[in-house]
Amino acid sequence: MELNKTTSVVKKVSPWTWWLSWWRRQSPNKQDRFANLAPVAAVVLFLAAIASAFWYLRVEEVEREQEAIKRDVEYAQQRLRLRLLERQEQVMRLARDVSNREIRLEQFLIRSESLVQQYPEFLSLTWIDERRRIVANQSISSISSSQQLRTGSTLKTGDTESLFSLTRDLMQPIYGQISVEAERDTPMNVLQLHTPLSNDQGRFNGVVMAQYSMEGLLRYGIPTEVLAKYAVALQDGEGRLLAGQSIASRAVLWSLLPGSDKPHNDFEIPVSPVGNDLVLRAQTWRTSQGLVGSGLFWLVSVLSAMTAWMLIANWRHTRRRLQAQKALVAETNFRRAMENSMLTGMRALDLRGRITYVNPGFCHMTGWSESDLVGAVAPFPYWPEQDRELLMRRLEEEISGQHSAGGFQVRVKRKNGQLFEARMYVSPLIDATGKQTGWMTSMTDITEPNRIREQLANSHERFTIVLEALDASVSVAPLGSEELLFANKLYRLWFGQNTEGHLRLVQQAGAYSGERASEDVDDMAGLPTVGLPVVGPENAEIFVPELNKWLEVRSRYINWADGRLAQMVIASDITPRRQAEELAAQQAERAQTASSLITMGEMASSVAHELNQPLTAISNYCSGMISRIQAKQVKEEDLLWALEKTAHQAQRAGQIILRIRSFVKRSEPNRALSDVSAMVSESLELAEIELRRRHVRLTHHIAARLPQLWVDPILIEQVLVNLMKNAAESIDNANRPPEQRQVELRILPKTIDKQSVVEFSVTDTGAGLPPESIERVYEAFFSTKVEGMGIGLNLCRSIVESHQGRIKAENIYNADEVTGCRFSFWIPVESGEPHHNPLG
Repeated sequence: MELNKTTSVVKKVSPWTWWLSWWRRQSPNKQDRFANLAPVAAVVLFLAAIASAFWYLRVEEVEREQEAIKRDVEYAQQRLRLRLLERQEQVMRLARDVSNREIRLEQFLIRSESLVQQYPEFLSLTWIDERRRIVANQSISSISSSQQLRTGSTLKTGDTESLFSLTRDLMQPIYGQISVEAERDTPMNVLQLHTPLSNDQGRFNGVVMAQYSMEGLLRYGIPTEVLAKYAVALQDGEGRLLAGQSIASRAVLWSLLPGSDKPHNDFEIPVSPVGNDLVLRAQTWRTSQGLVGSGLFWLVSVLSAMTAWMLIANWRHTRRRLQAQKALVAETNFRRAMENSMLTGMRALDLRGRITYVNPGFCHMTGWSESDLVGAVAPFPYWPEQDRELLMRRLEEEISGQHSAGGFQVRVKRKNGQLFEARMYVSPLIDATGKQTGWMTSMTDITEPNRIREQLANSHERFTIVLEALDASVSVAPLGSEELLFANKLYRLWFGQNTEGHLRLVQQAGAYSGERASEDVDDMAGLPTVGLPVVGPENAEIFVPELNKWLEVRSRYINWADGRLAQMVIASDITPRRQAEELAAQQAERAQTASSLITMGEMASSVAHELNQPLTAISNYCSGMISRIQAKQVKEEDLLWALEKTAHQAQRAGQIILRIRSFVKRSEPNRALSDVSAMVSESLELAEIELRRRHVRLTHHIAARLPQLWVDPILIEQVLVNLMKNAAESIDNANRPPEQRQVELRILPKTIDKQSVVEFSVTDTGAGLPPESIERVYEAFFSTKVEGMGIGLNLCRSIVESHQGRIKAENIYNADEVTGCRFSFWIPVESGEPHHNPLG
């Protein structure tokens, strides 16, 4: 059996073939874009290669500089360390000789002076005993005299004293840094070495303190070749400069190693045996400008940037041309689509009057196709036969340029013979060179707008007829202008054709409403300062002397037809109503006076009885005095006492008469801030006469610190007297036993509907009111008493409501039995002027 083996050969595609097929698959726009970007990419890659080469060379140079500065600084650190150890050894020998008492004070000064003069880094050598007292001191002259350690003085508290204590505790040499004042009081950084002294028993016996100049250590301890190559400085552990040259911060060095956070030209190392408190730092002088300072690099960069800029500019110019071409094609297509979608008909004529162009809107409006109209001459197919002469003259005027900017109205015939009205506008047709090639005409169907305009005119006529027939004056005027936009017949009859009447009505209505007018309308601009009213404004009733009429004025802001803000004022004649109100007020006043007279008539016997008491007392006092005088048995003190009692009874009788006269007297309401307690006291004195006559007890309760009320006290007293008199009559008519014949008067402050008020209540123990009569007791001429006139409670309600209060009556029940009645009314606490009194 033979097996047929099929081998598949995979054809390998070369990269060039793949790139060529990929290039052909791209659109022409993308091919142009890639073709323009390729040179720019090549220039950028060339510039990157040059920069990389320069950067590599610079990195090699930096590494060499770093190795050199590290080597030199370590060498300088060894030299400085060796010099410090040598000086330390010399100081320790001197301290050992002092501890062994091999040298005395004079020899210490001689050897110290020799060391200070031989080694310039020494500032001073000082012998200090265990009590911190300076035994001897040898210093150079550069230290300020105020800072030199004087023989016999004691160490002051400070860094030196701290080093002294540390040396005493550790019994070994201690280094430390301090700052002293040199010549001209300039601070100088000093390195101190405290070497301990011991006595024969090995105990601490003081120190030998050596002070080194930081500048001297740097100058004489660092090799000269290192100082010439680098900027060298001695710093403390926190980076503060102690001696040498100031070295720039690492964050602003002129060159950094790639991938490192340390400067390549800076190296620091601690100085032993001092430790980390003294650091030697060096920085190389800048001898190379680096990559940024290379002239060749900048030349290559500028040439590459110019080449890339030229390529990009050429590419952008090509793109702008392509975009302009696309925009021109899009604009042409847009204008073509706009003309084809317009409902307005467009027609173009050449200079001889031949139709050269019509849009689909014109064809749709007339019903004729483009082939029927293009190339046609007058008379055109859409001209009605009866209007051809008129339209021919219009065409001649149109061709000659005698056309109006507002257009003209014509009749047009559709292909089916139907006529419609249209308006045509003519304008010159100018080509791209600025030369006129014909005339462009636009045509609009105005049949429907004409119909709507006619309907609006008819509606306006009907609206005007209605307003002219109103029995109220209607006027509209814009704000800030003296123009009268509208005035009906009655306004013209009252005020004429100008705006003076309109402005007078607005002004008087604003004065009536008080401060509200000045707050709502700006006097300078005449505009409302708050939002326009949504609902109807409040009415204002004013009197016009010229017309001898009372007018009710209503106004509101409206937007006029032309968009201006205007004010409409409606004034209605309310003279008959005001006259009726005044007549009703006069009648109410007369009824009030009549009620007072009737009340006093009913109380006449009680008043006579009340007056009889003081008169009888006066007569008795006078008779007694006459008898005693005649018998010559009177003393001056008894005579004075009798006269005082007589005068008191006479004043009491006079007060009763004055109170009744003021109660009955007919006068205009006189409101003032009145004390509630005073009004109640006056009412109680008047009512108690009637209550005592009917054998009724009266109890009253007045709350403390009641506010004053803006009322007419005589009217409020009349209400209280009427209510208490009615309560006594109710108890008397119910034949209550003596223990149940009681009337209670209570005056309390309350809050009703978020308003502070004072409530007056009169409660009796009579038979109460019939339930069906409770709602009618305030009606005029309605009474539950046989002899009643029915005006007492009506007047009480009128008086209370004239003070913006309310009055109500309710029966008091014990189970199902009526045990009394309660009349209560409240008066609001007001701080301003009272409102209009309907009784006045």
